[in-house]
Amino acid sequence: MPGMLRAPLRRLIELWTEVRLAEPTPDKLALDPQLPTLYVLPRPSLSDALLLDSYCQRHGLPPARGRLALPDSNLPRCVALPARRFRLWPGQATGVAPFTELITSDTRIQLVPVSVFWGRAPGKDFGLWHLLAADSWRLTGRLRRALSVLVNGRDVEIQFGAPLHLEELHDGDAPRTNRKAARLLRVHFRRVRTRVLGPDLSHRSTMIQGVVASDEVRREIDQLAEKASSRKRLKRRARRYGHEIAANMTYPVLRFLAGALKRLWNRLYDGVDVNGLEEVKALAEDHTLIYVPCHRSHIDYLLLSYVLYREGLMPPHIAAGRNLDMPLIGPLLRRGGAFFLRRSFRDNRLYGAVFNEYLHRLLARGYPMEYFIEGGRSRSGRMLTPRPGMLAMTLRSFLRCQRVDERPMVFVPVYIGYERILENSSYQRELGGGKKRKESPLDLLRVLGRLREPYGRVSVNIGEPLPIGGFLDSHAPGWRDDESPRPDWLAPTVTTLGRSLTRRINRVAALNAINLTGLALLSSPHRALEYATLTDQLALLCRLADSPACGERPSLPDESPEACIARAVDLGMVERHAHSLGDIVSTTPEQAALLAWYRNNVLHLFALPALVAFAFRSRHQRSLHELCDLLTPLWPPLAREFCVDESANMKERLAAILAVQVDLGLLERHGEGFTPVESLEGRERLELIGRMIQPSLERNALLIEVLLRSGSGALDRATLKERSRALSERLGLLSGREAPEFFDPKLFETLIDTLEHEGWVWLEQDRLHFDECLKRAAQRASRLLDASLRRRLALISRHREEAVEAPSEVSAQP
Repeated sequence: MPGMLRAPLRRLIELWTEVRLAEPTPDKLALDPQLPTLYVLPRPSLSDALLLDSYCQRHGLPPARGRLALPDSNLPRCVALPARRFRLWPGQATGVAPFTELITSDTRIQLVPVSVFWGRAPGKDFGLWHLLAADSWRLTGRLRRALSVLVNGRDVEIQFGAPLHLEELHDGDAPRTNRKAARLLRVHFRRVRTRVLGPDLSHRSTMIQGVVASDEVRREIDQLAEKASSRKRLKRRARRYGHEIAANMTYPVLRFLAGALKRLWNRLYDGVDVNGLEEVKALAEDHTLIYVPCHRSHIDYLLLSYVLYREGLMPPHIAAGRNLDMPLIGPLLRRGGAFFLRRSFRDNRLYGAVFNEYLHRLLARGYPMEYFIEGGRSRSGRMLTPRPGMLAMTLRSFLRCQRVDERPMVFVPVYIGYERILENSSYQRELGGGKKRKESPLDLLRVLGRLREPYGRVSVNIGEPLPIGGFLDSHAPGWRDDESPRPDWLAPTVTTLGRSLTRRINRVAALNAINLTGLALLSSPHRALEYATLTDQLALLCRLADSPACGERPSLPDESPEACIARAVDLGMVERHAHSLGDIVSTTPEQAALLAWYRNNVLHLFALPALVAFAFRSRHQRSLHELCDLLTPLWPPLAREFCVDESANMKERLAAILAVQVDLGLLERHGEGFTPVESLEGRERLELIGRMIQPSLERNALLIEVLLRSGSGALDRATLKERSRALSERLGLLSGREAPEFFDPKLFETLIDTLEHEGWVWLEQDRLHFDECLKRAAQRASRLLDASLRRRLALISRHREEAVEAPSEVSAQP
């Protein structure tokens, strides 16, 4: 193009466009300043070249305009791979990559692949928007690209690839080296487009037709038709199920949601912090990603999709409960990538076959996916026991895919941490026994009324990805040779997989102002601390979390302890009272109940250090050997409750914790023994840490006490859970811990499951039986509790027995 036209067009591009995302950033682009730089685009595009030229000049990168003046060549600084054309007859020219001159010149040069995305649309026909809106898998003509620049000038992404050194590919044959360089660049461009745009999407109706016509669904229809059902009616029903389930991801809605959510987050939160996404971006190029976040709020899936879109990744298809498929909200979510499932379809074989096949086709084609392994939102703030349904279907789909060498699949654990959530009041009502309200469009109006309230910051932390193939190699070694669609090893492996994922999620928890303040304040006897003591305790907790004693890798707040307390006050979670002898920070009972939810988000990080600190409550001096003997049997139930790793070498973990607590000034070492420090301040700090684990120890002790007093074979699971819950509620009222989460029935279910897993109890004819092992474990646990606490637990349990026996005695009287 003549220079007189190129200059004004470049100026127009500068004024009209805005690069929303560039990866990597210019300061992280590993260019060798001593080598000539040649930028390579995936296809000829004047708008891409002009935008790249403007961006390079603005950020001090090697220029993208002009020509490279080399001894034997004179190429432009920005070139494009030739567009591939369909050849009508043999011998027709198809275009050759323009690197031959550089190879023959024997000059060292670096090729930098550059992908430019004007908006992002998955490859699907979207009508007029498809003409105007954005980049997709389809090739773009000149008119459509010009219109796309006009529409998407404020939503541009630039993806730089790692520099490719041409001389390293040269093998003496210039044409072959040229083809090799072009092939490597095309593979890179294809992977980048897959990461950003996702796989090429099929039309929704095409997907549903394929599901209904699949062998698995037809086989289920044939089996049901043998029971006098009409085959045509069954096909219509299967097609209706497909329409009920399938997503209808559309680019206009993605763009609308991206803009709307950006405004929503800016109004709701002071910022969204994202950690650990770099490894996921690399995996997205050639892996099927399955995001498995924790589920704390209704906005989890919106937040994660927004973060992925903002960071240059394709938003996933999201498994959502059918309760969200309501007027107004449902169609919007469906077009944003949500597909809906019923809470249970065990008794509906046809629905199960349709859903399984739809899920398999999404995964087999490489669509990123997201679902919540907990099943529902956590009302207590803890990680819930994983549900096996979606995990089992994913593993079965993986087995089908691997038999035809499809893309590898990998789970991506995600922790989402809030300083304040929208559902505070509803969670407390439901934990207190209130019935869960059915979702409705009116809920959106209620939420809109609270948008002006402060909600602090939110963190999105990415955990260590878990490749499914590697996991099965470790836990089901013979899986590659098993041709069964439902192998015997599947059920136990799904359970292990769920626990592994929850642990990986918890491992990257986010400490923030609210959960840190909750950890410290709720450990005090009266939910109040002096301001100076609270700031010291917050600093201590951060140092403890950042030490080897924690054993995890949480993200820490950037603020000082003083700023954390100020934020908690601003968000209405605590109260600060001025006093002449020093300010006091306290909570009301309502605030304490709310803080307990946020404390439970991160309590697992301190479970084992707190258990060690609590052990010094009942005895002044303990040795490492004694602590190991005392705490090793008690740790598995607690580890399962908090969804953390059950340490393979307990002695090493305890030694590390003791060393850190000595360094923090909480313990002193005397030969082989450890004792609390002599200072009153140090003892108070140690006691506050130990109190964090006390509610869990009391709950566990109560349940075991109820079981032992009732006798082996006297109680079933439901009765034991209800009696323990009632006693825990009574203990909470007597001890000032009346927060509903303290007597959450799910905690007792988890404990009973753990006792069964450890072999301390077992089921016979729906009754729980035990032997001397449980009695010895209870005696050992009682050594950890001081005398006053043991008396209180025994008294509460005895009152419960008297209350149960009294009605039967009265009824026996004539």
